[in-house]
Amino acid sequence: MSTQPPPSWPVPPQQPQAYGQPPLNGFALASLLVGLLCLPPLGVVFGIVALVQIAKRRERGRPLAVAGLALSLVMTVALVSVTDRLAEGFFDRVSALEQFENVEGDLTDIDELRVGDCFNVPGGDLLDEDPFVYRIDCAQVHDAEVTSSALLTQPGYPGAEPLRKSSADDCWKAQDAYAMDTWALPDYAEMFYFSPSRASWRDGDRRLLCVIGTAAQEHSGSLRKDAGMLTPEQVAFLRAVNDVDLAMGRVPDPDVEDAFPEYREWAREVDRALEAEARVLGEAAQRPDVAAQAGARLKEVEAARKEWQRAAREVTAEGFDRAWSRALDAMPVETEKALRGAYGLATTVPEWLAEYPGDSEDPDGGSGGDSGGGPSSGAA
Repeated sequence: MSTQPPPSWPVPPQQPQAYGQPPLNGFALASLLVGLLCLPPLGVVFGIVALVQIAKRRERGRPLAVAGLALSLVMTVALVSVTDRLAEGFFDRVSALEQFENVEGDLTDIDELRVGDCFNVPGGDLLDEDPFVYRIDCAQVHDAEVTSSALLTQPGYPGAEPLRKSSADDCWKAQDAYAMDTWALPDYAEMFYFSPSRASWRDGDRRLLCVIGTAAQEHSGSLRKDAGMLTPEQVAFLRAVNDVDLAMGRVPDPDVEDAFPEYREWAREVDRALEAEARVLGEAAQRPDVAAQAGARLKEVEAARKEWQRAAREVTAEGFDRAWSRALDAMPVETEKALRGAYGLATTVPEWLAEYPGDSEDPDGGSGGDSGGGPSSGAA
């Protein structure tokens, strides 16, 4: 008798288990939204949490989590950069505010300053592009004195470099008109200006403010000595010599060999200024009180003119340099000193002129304000 295994019950075929679509991870979506709309650092956290949970729970949303994490990282970097700039500006202002109690004068909007006003700035920093200004009586110690305040009339923003050059030129003219006897200015006095920046120009602020800065040393008293405070003869002489100084100060920036045509045109400009001075000296030579000194200076001016004219005709940079040097040597400072004394003007030779006559040539020595500051306070 054989033994056979008992019959087995039929096993029904295995039915596949039906699954629904995996759920979307909430942190993935939150990472994208938070990073885009409000708090990028929180979006970074949500993105990391989402990726961890998706890997463990096999949930949907990995592309969202990756996108949210990347976006949140980018937005966080941008936020940190902006915050850093804002904080730097804030702490700069706080630093200035800490000096308020040490600044003498009445806090005044810089646009309210007018010709003849004197003012102080925190720390005496006239290179600040947007300084706090405190108007004060010129008889008291002050940092600066306004020589000109004018609205620029160009129809559009001229550009940073053209504006810098025109502002410097305008402010040197303003200073020469405000303090005509330039030799009477103290050696620590400097020209500064506050001109509009591109942004302030767009906002309607187009004021150019020119000042004489005296913050390098403690200074009180006005430096004003304009045409109304001088005799007609003094005014005529000072206008002529100041125009010569201004023309010489417009020397081109590049070296002679790199801008030879500009230098030749500059030589012609200096010659024209000297021609005007020669006319004034010719008239002065007829007056007994200054005849001798004016006549001596006239001879030197005519000799210098010949060299400037020769420089304007030169065909080589080397020849131009030689004529330029001879032109400067033709006008020694001692003759001008004697003539100024005869006119009753200051006779102390300024430091910028004491060593070499050509050292008077820096029309951009003020602030400016790429102040300006700036303003191009140098202040732009």
